[in-house]
Amino acid sequence: MNIKLLVHTVCHLKFVQVVYQVYYRLYKPKFKPMSSPADAGNIRFYEFIPKWESFDGATFTFLNIGDRFRGWNFSAHGALWAYNLNYMDWLLQEDITFETGAAWIDRFIDDLPENKVGLDPYPIALRGINWIKFISIHYKDIDRDKLQLWNDSLYSQYKLLERKLECHLLGNHLLEDAYSLFIASVYFRDKKMYRKASKLLRQQLTEQILPDGAHYEQSPMYHCILLDRLLDCYNVATNNLIFDAQNRLNDFLSEKAIMMLGHLESIIWSDGDIPLLNDSAYKIAPRPSEIFEYAKRLSLVWSEISMKECGYRKFSEEKIEAIVDVGNIKAKYQAGHTHSDLFNYEVRLNGKPFIVDTGISTYEKTKRRQYERSTRAHNSILINDSDNYQVWGGFRVGRRAKTTVLTDTTKDICAEYKIQAVKVRRRFFLSKHGFQVSDSVNGDSIHSCKSFIHLADGVDIRFVAEDKIITSDAEILISGVKSVEVEDCYISREYNSLIRSKSVILIPKTNGKSFKFSYTIRPM
Repeated sequence: MNIKLLVHTVCHLKFVQVVYQVYYRLYKPKFKPMSSPADAGNIRFYEFIPKWESFDGATFTFLNIGDRFRGWNFSAHGALWAYNLNYMDWLLQEDITFETGAAWIDRFIDDLPENKVGLDPYPIALRGINWIKFISIHYKDIDRDKLQLWNDSLYSQYKLLERKLECHLLGNHLLEDAYSLFIASVYFRDKKMYRKASKLLRQQLTEQILPDGAHYEQSPMYHCILLDRLLDCYNVATNNLIFDAQNRLNDFLSEKAIMMLGHLESIIWSDGDIPLLNDSAYKIAPRPSEIFEYAKRLSLVWSEISMKECGYRKFSEEKIEAIVDVGNIKAKYQAGHTHSDLFNYEVRLNGKPFIVDTGISTYEKTKRRQYERSTRAHNSILINDSDNYQVWGGFRVGRRAKTTVLTDTTKDICAEYKIQAVKVRRRFFLSKHGFQVSDSVNGDSIHSCKSFIHLADGVDIRFVAEDKIITSDAEILISGVKSVEVEDCYISREYNSLIRSKSVILIPKTNGKSFKFSYTIRPM
């Protein structure tokens, strides 16, 4: 292990994370069967968002990998596949029958003593919400003895979750724990659990939702996941007024949900898709359109919130949409979903992807995961072959450059960062004539500089020169560059799915100290 790299990583952790990292290595809470509260049972609610279809009666398909059931701990397809199996999202598929869902809950309870993956806190939290929804939807079909059996197991799992809260990770994991405990506290009418969950919810939502409504891990995918779950909490809370002063918490949940809805409205493309920034992929989170419809069912009203603290900005003209990143890491102590992508951007022309983030295809700690988080996998500048964030270990970040925004208007933004005594400045400017990216680099001992442009699949390159690239969708006019290289690459919009495309690499004219170069994208 590189000691310097470890120090640069650990120095950003919170003290509580370090304490719990040690604590959970020494103390391993065990599952203890216990009886559930006597008045546990049905809850009222407005219609939830159904889950993506993952079970067809014979095969489970998660992350684009299908297989039959081989046990709850089966991990040949990776840890995340095993986690998805234990979430039991398929209980809330639109076509699932009560008999099928009930059989799988019974099987899970029977197998629980040998299920190590299912007793991790994150699967408990997500599965618990799914069970509560399934039981409440089918409450009239469940006989008393079976309901007692399910409730006892569910309550026992939640008591384990209370002893295994993910304080060693924090971030979205601890927020998911809080969401789940809150819904469980209402379901079980457990005052003690409610006090703990509501306090944790207030703390984490206050910390994790930025003033512009974005989730602080800066992943549009996780923003949608966490907003969906927040709407679930608000749904359950407002339809089941059980505890003293619960209305005050309901108002707080409404406020945060409206903020997150406002951010989502501001960051999506005109066709309703999310940009695939940081760890983001399609067919994981609910679609934004589903989230907006859900919010309307809950009588929430929101409007767009201008992006600021999240670091993203969106530009748009008649034929051009662009989303740019000029921000710093906000969740400094939990940067697991962060990429080395300073000054990254995506562009759509006439509603079609043109320049894209290469996306993510895996969470496994492989060369592909390392590449997908690296600077060269983004539309960013690579100085001296050194990432602007030192990403490593699948979910770790060591040394980090820091960005300063210099100018910021609706169609013109300029920012800079410094890395190893080299200052990099980038300006994004949008006009009706095109989208311009202008870069300047200053510093000593600059022996290498590369600027990457990743084209969407389906974009044909028809002509390449030092001052111009002509594609099927646009021309790119270039200045200050000594050579242009084109390479094959792979991009990803979903897990375990790679699509062939092309990357353009600009090599600027350098003098070892300071230089400038730029390019302008003009739609055809």
